Amino acid sequence: MLLEKTTRMNFLFDFYQALLTEKQRSYMELYYLDDHSLGEIAESYGVSRQAVYDNIRRTETMLEEYEEKLCLLEKFQQRTQMLTQLAAGITQQSMTAEEQLTCIEQLKEWD
Repeated sequence: MLLEKTTRMNFLFDFYQALLTEKQRSYMELYYLDDHSLGEIAESYGVSRQAVYDNIRRTETMLEEYEEKLCLLEKFQQRTQMLTQLAAGITQQSMTAEEQLTCIEQLKEWD
């Protein structure tokens, strides 16, 4: 579960980091990407561990709200799944040309 949350947060951060403040980006990078503890982040910024925790939780909530509205991660996952299906269908010759074109048209709609 923790790994799933970390992976999700990393994806959401990739998609929406431009919408965050510099401090939010920095805390999220240190916590999720560089695997720093709350205490380590707090020490390097001269703030309390609780302040770092609160900032990260608020930022996580913001990222989830952005995803709710913009669905960039969901669309990315749909495209990835469709591309995997299309590649398998072509490689295994299990899809007709019509089915392949349908997949391609769906990918175009998602862009």
